[in-house]
Amino acid sequence: MPVCPRAIVHLTGGHTVQFHHSFGVSAASSSSSDRISLKPRRQNRMFILGVGYVGKFFGRQLINDGWVVSGTCKNANKVKELDNEGFDISLFDANKPGMSVLSSMNDYSHLLVSIPPVAQIGDLMLQQENILRDMLKGGSLRWLCYLSSTSVYGDCSGELVDEDYPANPSRGTAKLRLDAERGWLDLGKYLGVSTLVFRLGGIYGPGRSAVDTIISKKSMTDSQKMRSSKQYTSRVHVEDICQALMASMSTPQSSRIYNIVDDDPAPREEVFGFAWDMVMKKWPLLQANSSLEITRSHAIGTGSSDEKRVSNARMKRELGVRLVHPSYKSGFQSIVEQIDYIHAVHNSQVKF
Repeated sequence: MPVCPRAIVHLTGGHTVQFHHSFGVSAASSSSSDRISLKPRRQNRMFILGVGYVGKFFGRQLINDGWVVSGTCKNANKVKELDNEGFDISLFDANKPGMSVLSSMNDYSHLLVSIPPVAQIGDLMLQQENILRDMLKGGSLRWLCYLSSTSVYGDCSGELVDEDYPANPSRGTAKLRLDAERGWLDLGKYLGVSTLVFRLGGIYGPGRSAVDTIISKKSMTDSQKMRSSKQYTSRVHVEDICQALMASMSTPQSSRIYNIVDDDPAPREEVFGFAWDMVMKKWPLLQANSSLEITRSHAIGTGSSDEKRVSNARMKRELGVRLVHPSYKSGFQSIVEQIDYIHAVHNSQVKF
């Protein structure tokens, strides 16, 4: 009997994921001998509901590994951009979901949900739960993951919280996140598939970090100003989110929640100051732009603190993840190394 081959994917940071491919064996007689032909199962297929920053980064990795990756987004220009990168993207409005898109999900082995809930409404896809049940029941799906947020824990007075800590969100959007977690876990249980919830810290990476904020002179959003007053803010590099996703597909759980954060819950003010020093050291002439100094002297807000330190012990122990960027410091270093000088100067609009 032939041995099923294993595809081994080497992840950044030394982590390895093994995918076992099973085959159907059929024998046909010939005049000389019996011959065995191997027919591979259908290719791994990922459907991403809401291809945003994480979905795009993750999808690229899967495509490079030979997966078929499809998904949805609500911006026509983005559809074209993603199609050019090898995605199969459908324009999709979760307020009015098209049945053709929902029915096509039945043919996918993996489903990643990355559509945030809408204020005062909740998870738009779960509004169609009965339809989803009918569409996905008996299909090819065997893995489902919902991307949530550590905001569901609420204010924990700076305590170290793990996945067993009672979630007590204080803000409306976080409460809707918690409701969505329960909804997707229930759906996965009904479908009988491995269902995971990833509670993500603040997501950063290339094009989305304090380094990019400084260079592009972007003003802080209200939520960023609120976070700047915190003593602790959990965060995670997008590369480590993707690493955790890959690992979870090789070690499936029937139903499990994971905190996906790094080892260094530092205040935003400290993080921003470190990024500033890195940018000025790498591109000292950028300091000639006075508006950068205004960006640096950002106001500290007085919003809800939601103080907590988030534990990633379960992620490391059960998924075997070894963080590529255990601290924002190494994460920012990698981002700075990827930005060329001309790009930095252009974005900062410094005149020489």
